[in-house]
Amino acid sequence: MAKKVKKETPLMKQYNAIKVKYPDALLLFRVGDFYETFGFDAIKTSKILGIILTKRGAGSETETELAGFPHHSLNTYLPKLVRAGERVAICDQLEDPKQTKTIVKRGVTELVTPGVALNDDILHSKTNNFLASVYFGTSAGSVFNNIGVSFLDVSTGEFFMSQGNAEYVDKLLQNFRPSEVLIAKPKRLEFEKTFGINFHTFYLEDWVFQDDYANETLLKHFKTKSLKGFGVDDLFEGIVASGSILHYLSETQHHKLQHITSIQRVTKNEHVWMDRFTIKNLELYQSTNQNAVTLIDVIDKTISPMGGRLLKRWLALPLVDLNKIHQRHDVVEYLLDDAVVLQRIQNHINKIGDIERLISKVATAKISPREVIQLKNALEAIEPIKALTTQTKNPALQHIGDALALCEDLRERIKATLNEDAPVNILKGNTISSDYSSELKELRALAFSGKDYLDKMLERESERTGITSLKIASNNVFGYYIEVRNTHKDKVPQEWIRKQTLVNAERYITEELKEYEAKILGAEERISIIEQQLFTELVNWMLQFIKPVQKNAALIGELDCLCGFTQLASENKYSRPNIDDSFVLDIKNGRHPVIEKQLPHGEPYIANDVCLDRDQQQIIMITGPNMSGKSAILRQTALIVLLAQMGSFVPADSAHLGLTDKIFTRVGASDNISMGESTFMVEMNETASILNNISERSLVLLDEIGRGTSTYDGISIAWAISEYLHEHPSKAKTLFATHYHELNEMTETFSRIKNFNVSVKELKNNVLFLRKLVEGGSEHSFGIHVAKMAGMPQQVIHRANKILKQLEKSHSSEELTDKVKHLNDEMQLSFFNLDDPLLEQIKDEIVNTDINTLTPVEALMKLNEIKRMLLKKKRA
Repeated sequence: MAKKVKKETPLMKQYNAIKVKYPDALLLFRVGDFYETFGFDAIKTSKILGIILTKRGAGSETETELAGFPHHSLNTYLPKLVRAGERVAICDQLEDPKQTKTIVKRGVTELVTPGVALNDDILHSKTNNFLASVYFGTSAGSVFNNIGVSFLDVSTGEFFMSQGNAEYVDKLLQNFRPSEVLIAKPKRLEFEKTFGINFHTFYLEDWVFQDDYANETLLKHFKTKSLKGFGVDDLFEGIVASGSILHYLSETQHHKLQHITSIQRVTKNEHVWMDRFTIKNLELYQSTNQNAVTLIDVIDKTISPMGGRLLKRWLALPLVDLNKIHQRHDVVEYLLDDAVVLQRIQNHINKIGDIERLISKVATAKISPREVIQLKNALEAIEPIKALTTQTKNPALQHIGDALALCEDLRERIKATLNEDAPVNILKGNTISSDYSSELKELRALAFSGKDYLDKMLERESERTGITSLKIASNNVFGYYIEVRNTHKDKVPQEWIRKQTLVNAERYITEELKEYEAKILGAEERISIIEQQLFTELVNWMLQFIKPVQKNAALIGELDCLCGFTQLASENKYSRPNIDDSFVLDIKNGRHPVIEKQLPHGEPYIANDVCLDRDQQQIIMITGPNMSGKSAILRQTALIVLLAQMGSFVPADSAHLGLTDKIFTRVGASDNISMGESTFMVEMNETASILNNISERSLVLLDEIGRGTSTYDGISIAWAISEYLHEHPSKAKTLFATHYHELNEMTETFSRIKNFNVSVKELKNNVLFLRKLVEGGSEHSFGIHVAKMAGMPQQVIHRANKILKQLEKSHSSEELTDKVKHLNDEMQLSFFNLDDPLLEQIKDEIVNTDINTLTPVEALMKLNEIKRMLLKKKRA
């Protein structure tokens, strides 16, 4: 029996034809006053939005699932769909249904995706909404810079490009945190393998990522003959990634892109390097712990959306240019000394709002009359800021003031064209000033003088007919009418036309009333057309001011960040760091900027000194019990360096910091079980990445390395890593927190390793954590005391103490220390007694090994090989 073919109504035929063009998107199909979804889209939409799923043509051959919402609720429901990771195609009616006798013409007017959104309800004011594209070059898998990456925020016009190896691109993806990433379809598995599965991705056809097509797309957009003017012409893979983004915007019906005026290069050597583990470990933007406070939460004192967005970028890309760092510190110091200027500047910034996104709305023709007024008011607030900054004695502030554009022509034109109380929707009327258009003035006089005209008509007809209770009103059915109570209907003139009979009255229309109505309606319709026309002309004229307004937005964002740093320093007693080109790290009474804000009221933060250099104290080995504050000391050291090189003052009494170009951390557990990797494997991967990338200006922070394996393995690995860092030519400054007290022995052999411990005070049956870093190693871990503090049942604590005593008797820590000493003695032997031929052979083995290129695992294997040779001789 042949399968019954499902019948298509004309509406569903039209829907299906449009849906075929957008198979990957939810299609919001405008039907009358509703946006409807059908079939599988309806099932998905009803679940995401929590709206009722019904059926169209239930029980018939045309039955299909249906879910919809009123068209005026689009701004309520659209953000929910996009935040759920959906691409949404908005299909509107392209003609007035009254003007056609066939099915209304419809088409997709916008495709909104997680990375391409202009809707204020989807965007977060202080966070960029980046769309990214990643292009794997032809030589993928090699050591060359072969991966291109690009980031575009279509809501602000900010466009960035870079390229590099997988590790560098991964860092940028972590820093920019795009809402959506574009990739060529054949590279899907390669992307997931290289960068993980936590990004919202969309896959484009492979041909989009062609170098000539990408280059042509960029040149056409920027209307230039080359990309040299942007300083990106040598970024081959970056250009391909950037071109694919512009192609995608075109595909998603975003053609008005005049606000994307330039593209910036992100250069690896201009910023402090932090890999993805460091960004995560330091909890700069987000934490794995729910409701945890991050660094950005504490340091963000910005007022404007531009400042908030820029601060995140400053945090992601701290400076390594001493002059630029000092320039920012100079501004903060100047504003700290002049609180009056600071307060005045911040008061004016508070009136500016998001001019960066407002001018983007001008380019995309999505700006409302009220937003144009907001833009004018924001530009007026810039005038006093320009005056204040140019009058200061700080060169950087003067430069900002000089560069601010007042845009007088733009402000005057807006003021002359629009009413100050212009509505959000142009269709609501009263947008254009009557003084701006004489025709508009006449039509409004006609439209709004209606009450006087009708009052005179009512008076005249009442006198003529003798009906004292006449009433003139109107409704949506037949417009204006005259109402006569039944007691007077015998007085109604013959020329009046009856239109409606009520219980107690009759309603009539007259020729004069109909003529007047046509005149009024014609005037109102003409007013609406003129207002829309004049507003469109204004918006088009405003396009020429995109660049100066964008420049103002960038300058105000910068000024806002610096004012925020000043407020942060003032409120929290931060001091100016002394940053130079030395290799010193000397922090006096440093504090953790986040932890100190979380302490109960009145509880003081225990500040600590940390001093590192390349000559005397390159590595500090920190021992101490769990929960004593070792990790906090590591993190606060990194955060102080980070804040200083962002241009902020720091939470310390003083800080002398040699410029840092890379910050590496291996802090806290970061299991990757979902990817099939154990805690130990993840720890080794992260540590290997550190050891393979250190430089002479690196800051390395290692916490509890080796704890994921057996004690002897852990000690051996921790020892080998510490030795590697000590012997490496870069002499990277390192803080190494460990619970392996045996590592304290390293100070006897390695001159630049020093022991410190986080002190505790042992009371009768308890331990008091003093959280103070003091010189010397620690002998105890106090793990059972910590378990007791955590609320472990008493019988467990009692049993643990018994087992500990038994273990201490049978396998003392001295025995373990002796083994480590013995291991060290064996290693030393090969360097001090070279008379034996075997030792000569071992010497050659070591001399011919390039230790700078060895991975930690290879180094351990080499060490093990030498040890076997020595043991073989011993047995012989």
